[in-house]
Amino acid sequence: MKKIKDVKRFANALIRNVGIDKTPQTIKELEALDALMLKSKEFKSLLFNPQFTTGERESVLKQLAAKIKLSEYTIKFVMYLSELGIIPALPAIIRSATNLYFEKKKKAKAVVMTPIEIKKDQEDSLKSSLKQIIDRDVDIEYVMDPSLLGGILVKVGSTMYDTSIKSQLRLLRDDLIKG
Repeated sequence: MKKIKDVKRFANALIRNVGIDKTPQTIKELEALDALMLKSKEFKSLLFNPQFTTGERESVLKQLAAKIKLSEYTIKFVMYLSELGIIPALPAIIRSATNLYFEKKKKAKAVVMTPIEIKKDQEDSLKSSLKQIIDRDVDIEYVMDPSLLGGILVKVGSTMYDTSIKSQLRLLRDDLIKG
């Protein structure tokens, strides 16, 4: 894989070429292709293996594009990465493009793990609290985690906010052990 700076360069090029408004859709399309590479060794080989011609790759991608609704730019971008031999960097490019998009839109993405489903009023309260803490609008992705006893676990970037009962019990136990 190329150096990390190259990943950011490709992510910047992606956003610059599709435009900030079409970036979320393009990222979703790239995530779908990345998931397909994880599921299908044949598809992954098509994009990785230099023995396949550009025409063969393009033909398969265009057939796939018709089925899963890929934009022309997404096809061109994946072809370009494939020709350069850096298709293994696609997940890192997706992450970098997502981060750049949120940075440009002055937003943040939060992953919230809860043991139960969150109600609308709780979601609104959580969004406003997170906005106050990180000083940005927040897009929230919910993950149901039945192993949590109660409370929530929120991850924004590399920062983790843990208000779960499991964590509180662990802290209490550590305090008791210390004396």
